[in-house]
Amino acid sequence: MQTQDTPERQWKRSETVQHVTDFEVAAREATSQRAYAREHEVPRTTLQYWLERKGALDASPAMVAFFESPDGVAFLHRLTVALQLVITYVGANGLRSTQKVLELAGLGPFVANSFGSRQKLGRQMEEHIGVFGRQQREELAAKMAPKQITLCEDETFHPATCLVAIEPVSNYIVVETYAEHRDAASWNAAIKQGLQGLPVRVLQSASDEGKGLLAHVREGLGAHHSPDLFHAQQELTRATSVGLCARVRHAEQAVVAAQAGAQAQRQAEQSWADTAQGPGRPPNFAARTAEAQAVQFQAQEALKEARTQQERAQRAIRGIGQVYHPFSLATGAPQTAAQVTQQLEQHFADISQVAQQASLPIRCLQKIAKAHRLVPALQCTLAFFHEAVQAQLAQLALPPAVQCFVEQSLVPAAYLERAANKAQPADARAPLRERAEQLRTPPEGVAALLADMAPAQRTHLDSVVNDCADLFQRSSSCVEGRNGQLALRHHCLHNLSPSRLQALSHVHNYFLTRPDGTTAAQRFFGAPPADLFASLLDHLQMPARPAARRRPPPAPATSPPC
Repeated sequence: MQTQDTPERQWKRSETVQHVTDFEVAAREATSQRAYAREHEVPRTTLQYWLERKGALDASPAMVAFFESPDGVAFLHRLTVALQLVITYVGANGLRSTQKVLELAGLGPFVANSFGSRQKLGRQMEEHIGVFGRQQREELAAKMAPKQITLCEDETFHPATCLVAIEPVSNYIVVETYAEHRDAASWNAAIKQGLQGLPVRVLQSASDEGKGLLAHVREGLGAHHSPDLFHAQQELTRATSVGLCARVRHAEQAVVAAQAGAQAQRQAEQSWADTAQGPGRPPNFAARTAEAQAVQFQAQEALKEARTQQERAQRAIRGIGQVYHPFSLATGAPQTAAQVTQQLEQHFADISQVAQQASLPIRCLQKIAKAHRLVPALQCTLAFFHEAVQAQLAQLALPPAVQCFVEQSLVPAAYLERAANKAQPADARAPLRERAEQLRTPPEGVAALLADMAPAQRTHLDSVVNDCADLFQRSSSCVEGRNGQLALRHHCLHNLSPSRLQALSHVHNYFLTRPDGTTAAQRFFGAPPADLFASLLDHLQMPARPAARRRPPPAPATSPPC
C-alpha cells in the first residue's frame, strides 16, 4: 500500500503489457483480479486501469492483441528507433517525416507521436550515438595495427566553417568539426585532435590548393600534398566551355540565316519566272544564288570548325584524367613522372591552342594558365608514389625476381582493379579487369618462388600490394560528397549543433555499410565495431503511449432570456 512517504512506482511499458498478458492467461483458469494482484504485488485498481485502457484502444482486435503483447511492444520499440535513425540520420529528413510514417502506418493508438515525443527520442538518440562512437573509437584504436594513411581534406560552411578530413580507402571520417578559421593552425589543431590515440601516420594529403591547407600539410603534418585533379579539370572547363559553346551556337544561327538567304533567292527567282515581266534586263539570279550559297558554305565551314574546336577541348580535358595515372590503363606498364608530364603538357597545349584560335577572352586564358600551374605538383605526386612503393617493397626483402614481378605486375594489377571500379562508362571496366588478370600471371621461375612462400608471408605480401595500389590518390571526391550531404542536412535543420554533427559522423563511421557489409570503421581499424542499432535498442526507453485526450472545458452557463 502506497503512503505519503513512499513514492508512487513508475511502471515500465514492458512490465504493464506482461502483467496484462499474464492476467488474461490466468483469467481463463478462473483467477480473479484480486488474487492476481495480490500474488504479483500489483495494485488491483492499477490492473483494472491497464485492462480498461487496452479495451478502449481504437484499433482492430488483431492489432491490439499484437501491440499490447511483449513481442508487439518490442517490435514497436524496434520500429520507432529504426525509423527515426534512418529518416533523420541516414536520410536528410526531419522529425515530421517520422511522424507521418507512424501516422500512415496506423500506429497512432499505440505510440506517442507528438512532435515533443519525437524530439525527446531524438535527444536521447543523439546523446547515445555520441557516447557509442567515442567508446568504439577508443576500443578499436587500442587493437589497431600501426599504418600509414592518406587524408582527403576540405572545408564547408553552414555558414560556420566546418573542417572535414576523410581517409579515402576506408571512407572513415577522421575529422568533422566546426572551427573559427580555416588557416593552418586550425587545421593542425583539428587533425591532432582527430588522430589522438590512433597508431597512424599521415603520409600524404589530397586537397585543393588553399594556402591554409598547403601550409598545414607541408609544415603541420610534414606530409606530401597531392593536388586534386578535379579542380584543374574544372578550371579548364570553366575557361573553355562557355566561350566555345557560344561560338557553336552563333555558328549554328549563322548557318540557319545563310540557308534562309539561299532559299529566299531561289524563291525570288521562281516568283520572277512565274510572273509576267515587262521590258528590261532580268535580274542576275545566278550570281545572287551563287553568292548566297557561298555564304552558306562559309557558315557551314565555320560551324564545323567551331564544333571541332569544342570537341578537341573536351577531348583534351578528358585526356588529362586518362593519362594522369602511375600505370598505363592500356597496358598496365608503369609510367614515370616525366612520361606522364609530357602527355599532360600536350593536352594543355591543345587546350591553349584551341582557346587562341577561338579568340577566347583574356580571363579564359588566365584560367587555363592557373590550371597549368598544377602540372609540376602532379609530376611530384607521381614521383612520390613510385618512391613510396619502392620503399614499402624494399622492406619485404623479397628475391630480386619476385620484387620485380610485384613492382611491375602485381601492384599495377591491383591499381587497374581500382581504376575499373571507377571507370565510366560501364563497358570500359571489363577490359581493365582483363588486363589486371593477365598481369597477375607470374613467369615460371617467379611462380615457383611465390609457391614456396609461407601462407602468412603471402598474405602479408598481398596486403602490401593493396596498400601500394591505394597510395595513389588524385581526388578528394569523398570529402566533396560528404560536404554535399552535410549541406542537405543543414538545409533541412537550418542548424547543425556540434553534438549533432558528431552524431552524424559516428553514424557514417559505425553504422553505414558498403555492399560487402563492412562499415568505414571496420575498414579503417581492421576490426568490426559493435552494433550501433542494437546498442540503441538496449539503451533507449520503450516508446511511450499516446497521451490521453483532454476533456473539452464545459460550456459557459447562459442566463435564461428575460
